Amino acid sequence: MKKLWQKLTKPSSKYPILALVLVGVVITLAGVLTVHKSFEFASQTEFCTSCHTMQQNYEEYKQSVHFKNASGVRAECVDCHQPKDLPGAVMRKLGAWKDVYHHFVTGKIDTPEKLEEHRLELAQVVWNRMKSQNSKTCKSCHSYDAMDHSKQSAKAAFEMNKAAAEDMNCIECHKGIAHELPNMAGGFQKDYQELQATATSQGATADVLYSLGEKDLFAAADAKGKAEGKLLPASQVKVIERKDGMLKVQIDGWLEKNGKGRVMTEYMGKRVFKATIRGDVKATEKVLEEQTDSATNIAWQHVSVEAWITPDDMLDNIQPIWNYAEDMYGATCNACHAAPAPGHFTANGWISSLNAMSAYYRLTKTEERTLLKYLQNHGSDTGGAGHH
Repeated sequence: MKKLWQKLTKPSSKYPILALVLVGVVITLAGVLTVHKSFEFASQTEFCTSCHTMQQNYEEYKQSVHFKNASGVRAECVDCHQPKDLPGAVMRKLGAWKDVYHHFVTGKIDTPEKLEEHRLELAQVVWNRMKSQNSKTCKSCHSYDAMDHSKQSAKAAFEMNKAAAEDMNCIECHKGIAHELPNMAGGFQKDYQELQATATSQGATADVLYSLGEKDLFAAADAKGKAEGKLLPASQVKVIERKDGMLKVQIDGWLEKNGKGRVMTEYMGKRVFKATIRGDVKATEKVLEEQTDSATNIAWQHVSVEAWITPDDMLDNIQPIWNYAEDMYGATCNACHAAPAPGHFTANGWISSLNAMSAYYRLTKTEERTLLKYLQNHGSDTGGAGHH
């Protein structure tokens, strides 16, 4: 210990301690300056886009309001992707080893095709990082306190006031700001294929079944015959006969008494569509009861019809279909903004709400009908139970 103390107090007989301290200070300053300049160099947009794998991202960024806008204030790559505080910046730089590894070793996104293949995965990594940081890179420029809501549209001011009250994560509503949104359909479309496989394995042997997609209704056990209506997605039927690989089913629903009587709904007075019926299928109609909707004073009839369907894509449980639709809702409506809970609107209210957003998502007509059915069956006036 004595020798160690002597080394610390008298490290050299040749050089004075002051000189050694000065050398240490110079080395420290040089190290700090080197690290600072290295960070500064590696934080330039030119550096970020110097790899050819970043060229497509760069071109997308150049088309965004963060690159060019009326105020002339440009948000560079580092402003969105790297926190301003030193610990956050260091952690982001250290985490970038994965980018270097995939660029030079795996070539994971070295072609536009590969980028599209992995775009959703890459986007989710960034979104999760921003979410974990409560979007602090966004809030380093955009402050709730500095917003003048009188200069925003009425809708924007309403939403931003709510967001400010909750100190909301910016990325919940503002995805796709600087880069193209990924195709969010991959996950729930895979779920649909798995549900089809499940339906095949079940073989439609249950007495109560639920439709995964749309199905033609026939008046006889002949799938090549004339369709006399259509069973819509997520609709319940009761099997009453099996013949020649076909199922004879009973479908219960509501019809407006003074209407054309072709569209069956799940509930009285609510446009939650279950099936369309015509011709010989409609001819089997039996009236079970009649009620008047107190809200509209419109008379409705609770009816049942019989029809033949093919057994494919029929499940013995509605919940997997709701789970699939819930994933679809998260992947489409939550891709751009924080979507309201299904119970936020009434069953009829969801029709106009979803229609207003139809230009912003990519769904097939069947997918859209399944999503709408899910939202309506979990609406504020259907009990949110998703049952029929």
